[in-house]
Amino acid sequence: MFSYVLPRHWIMATLFSLCLMTACASNDGGPVTAYVSPSESILRIGVSTNAPPLVYKQGDDIVGLETELAKGLGKFLGKSVVFVELKWTDQIPALLEGRTDIIMSGMSMTNEREYRIAFCEPYFRTGQIGLIRKSAESYVPKPGYYGILAWAPAIKIGVVKGTTGEFVAKKYFSGAKEIVTFPTSRKAVAALKSGSYFGYEIDLLIHDAPIIYYLAAEQEGEFAPLPALLTEEYLAWGVRKEDAELLASANKFIEMMKKEGRLNSIIKRWIPFL
Repeated sequence: MFSYVLPRHWIMATLFSLCLMTACASNDGGPVTAYVSPSESILRIGVSTNAPPLVYKQGDDIVGLETELAKGLGKFLGKSVVFVELKWTDQIPALLEGRTDIIMSGMSMTNEREYRIAFCEPYFRTGQIGLIRKSAESYVPKPGYYGILAWAPAIKIGVVKGTTGEFVAKKYFSGAKEIVTFPTSRKAVAALKSGSYFGYEIDLLIHDAPIIYYLAAEQEGEFAPLPALLTEEYLAWGVRKEDAELLASANKFIEMMKKEGRLNSIIKRWIPFL
């Protein structure tokens, strides 16, 4: 019987292409299990696509502030960009295991995270705020920390698992009637809206300010962001501590964007309200 063996380089090229296609596939924010091999010509970027306007899905496309900056960084480095979708709680493990090269997904710098990974220079100042139903505005004594603290014993507070919002709620509002954890911000909003998530109804959602304002805009007139920041945080990109070259290059890109005024312009286009 006649047999033909494909050349090794054909097989490797085909497998590599399949990996890239799988890694970029649409899956509504869920994890991608395919492994994208490290390459000098590719920048593998870890994203969690449930954080509008920072990173989210528009149809099958991944869009947002971080996405635009990621493409700019790839061009600056002379590399092709591959977005690897991950659950938020998998971002740091995937980076440390070498499945991604950099996290560009609206991650805030915290002391806990800095023990595990290195952060590039921050590119945006933000913080945590609350989101409530419009009909509940009159029940909040004050919009900021003390208002929520006074209100906490009577309410259920929603947070997204693994985020700074969860840490803030559990540290500063532990006296709440209940702190309910959700896998995504949209699940939390569904609970805030109708109490449809496993029967839970929450009265307040604590999350990153840009995300809160975006979610409120999607349901115009139904929700009200509490304008006072509960924390002061800085968004930055995460890399492995040993990857000094990528860290230095990303910092040069940020510095260039700041000097040229392009960084502020891009941020204002995606986050016009902060």
